Amino acid sequence: MAHTLKTEEKYKYIEAGEGTPIIVLHGLMGGLSNFDAVINYFSKEGFKVIIPELPIYSMSLIKTNVKAFAKYLEDFVAFKGFKEIIILGNSLGGHIGLYFTKLNPEKVKALIITGSSGLYESAMGGGYTKRGDYEVIKKKAQEVFYDPAVATKEIVDEVYETVNDRNKLIKTLAIAKSAIRHNMAKDLPKMNIPTCIIWGKNDTVTPPDVADEFHKLLPDSDLFWIDKCGHAAMMEHPTRFNEILHDWFKARSF
Repeated sequence: MAHTLKTEEKYKYIEAGEGTPIIVLHGLMGGLSNFDAVINYFSKEGFKVIIPELPIYSMSLIKTNVKAFAKYLEDFVAFKGFKEIIILGNSLGGHIGLYFTKLNPEKVKALIITGSSGLYESAMGGGYTKRGDYEVIKKKAQEVFYDPAVATKEIVDEVYETVNDRNKLIKTLAIAKSAIRHNMAKDLPKMNIPTCIIWGKNDTVTPPDVADEFHKLLPDSDLFWIDKCGHAAMMEHPTRFNEILHDWFKARSF
């Protein structure tokens, strides 16, 4: 199902369904379409699913960091008039969601993180010295997934375009440094928010022990594994991802 990208004031987002708002946060090189299965499923399950386009490459370099993105999310939530939200974030999106929760715990009903940064960054944004070589970029894109076929030509082309745009590459590296600077290890034990951690057992970007660490540090968390799965579980195993989340919502009475 195709969804229309809405533009209102400075915000661009996809929205579907009615009910408790779930705000979905994409990663550094992740498009909104990565969450098609999530929005198609949960928009019919009593939730309003909103996927904002994060200003990863459109903010000034000085504001290209996790804290500024969390502030952008804060402004977006206020703009939409939401009092309480559920946040679902993948990779950098998970990190932004965690930082937003640190600043606004009263606004977050629940958290879902998958392949999230915030504790460990595996050279995020690095390794692009041969960025002009399409085959090298293709291999790096494929390594994100357990099944390399998930990295379609469209995905590879987008990554290739990003790393060969000097402005975007500089901002990608700035975000990588920011992710390390904004390590959440000391904050997580104070975040007593119901948290669902869904992780690929074969994630090489944020390896399985990162999920274990999140589970250990977040006081009210549940950890679920998906086998034969890399860094983007909602893309590689969309049906299983939705089943886990549906059951967790039910168990937690959301």
